[in-house]
Amino acid sequence: MKEKQQNVLIIGAGLCGSLLALRLAQRGYNVTVFEKRPDLRKVNISAGRSINLAFSNRGNKAIKLVGLEEKVKQLCIPMHGRMIHDAQGNTFQSNYSGRTHEYINSISRGDLNALLLNEAEKHKNVSIHFNKKCVSVNFENTTALFKDYKTKAEFIEDADVIIGTDGAGSVLRKSYYLGKKFLFSFSQDYLTHGYKELSILPKVNGNYKLHKNALHIWPRGSFMLIALPNLDGSFTVTLFLSYSEGTYNFNNLNTDEKVLQFFKKQFPDALAQMPNLLDDFNNNPTAALGTIKCSPWHYKGNTLLMGDAAHAIVPFYGQGMNASFEDVVVFDTILNKNLGNWEATFKAYEKARKKDTDAIADLAIDNFYEMRDHVANPIFKDKRKIEMALEKSFPKAYASKYSLVTFNDTIGYNEAMKKGRAQDKAILNLLSNKTISPQDNLKSVLEKVEQETQNILNEDKIAGLT
Repeated sequence: MKEKQQNVLIIGAGLCGSLLALRLAQRGYNVTVFEKRPDLRKVNISAGRSINLAFSNRGNKAIKLVGLEEKVKQLCIPMHGRMIHDAQGNTFQSNYSGRTHEYINSISRGDLNALLLNEAEKHKNVSIHFNKKCVSVNFENTTALFKDYKTKAEFIEDADVIIGTDGAGSVLRKSYYLGKKFLFSFSQDYLTHGYKELSILPKVNGNYKLHKNALHIWPRGSFMLIALPNLDGSFTVTLFLSYSEGTYNFNNLNTDEKVLQFFKKQFPDALAQMPNLLDDFNNNPTAALGTIKCSPWHYKGNTLLMGDAAHAIVPFYGQGMNASFEDVVVFDTILNKNLGNWEATFKAYEKARKKDTDAIADLAIDNFYEMRDHVANPIFKDKRKIEMALEKSFPKAYASKYSLVTFNDTIGYNEAMKKGRAQDKAILNLLSNKTISPQDNLKSVLEKVEQETQNILNEDKIAGLT
């Protein structure tokens, strides 16, 4: 592949698509991007659409690759840990790491997307078109049919290769399974829970009503509320709740009185900061939470799925954007191998990447239950105390599962999952058996945790689980 002679068509100008366009432009490709939505730099993002995200090391690796680290830092608010709010209004912070330099960041989806679009458009070999919906993709002929929302006209575009970064509802992926031209596996699994976005507005003087540098969680067993800070002093608040199960659910919270009763009983301290609750609750949509896995991600050397189009996940590990950004890093690494044609490149990319995207999808489901059920559990609190102490005292010898997944971008999600799950099981076993406690000598605790972790990994290997 002679890069400067290749024309790449990208479907979708969201975070993954705009980053990919920028990187491919830097490599010399001619890039054309089509996006069905209006230009977000000219219109407001619709309420209720994940307006801020958790940005961490794997995503930053991609931002470094395209040379935007300093610009992106200006959009970030550090969050050093989870601020847990119990039913009585008490709070305690559970840090994400025992190493002070490890934290995640709250970042605006819109601001980050706008930055990437601006940077991509600085390149003469990039053109981005909005209000152009992809109707279908002919993956055998490497053409795509689009409809212009303004003129209603339909038109066909061709390219040397088409890459679908068009999200969980990907038209390219739909063309794969409707085309029935090759064996294509696809699964889409929904949680019984949905989500609704709300907000905590800033104080009159513009200051924050809650502690700024934390991800706030109100865990309530089968449901929860979370809040992330924004640069303007507000918080984006998200309610995760079952559609139909439990005393309170989205289906039966159908009057203002019921909504207020629910928040007064379950989240009184949050409600005190949310005089705008009913406006948000009534006007913002309730959206589904699902996981998408599929295979293969490519058809010969013609087309490729990337980002959420290939592997949409639920948001509970804060890794959706980071995983999509890491896709671009892995793809760039494969391009550096100069394999000679797109088909070989796409095969190598999927082989290198799919096991990790499957792993983070499973980890995100795990973290859903951890955040809503376990963070306030006494044994979980002891586990986190031990993990934080070990990371602080032995920063090179120990990293928790969360740290392995979120901060250690030198290993893949799959490796982080295997080791992290074994460590979690080891610490919980040792705590349950009273073999260790948070008050014990840390060196002794580390040795016991390492030994028990290795035993579990060996057992899993024998059982064929790793």
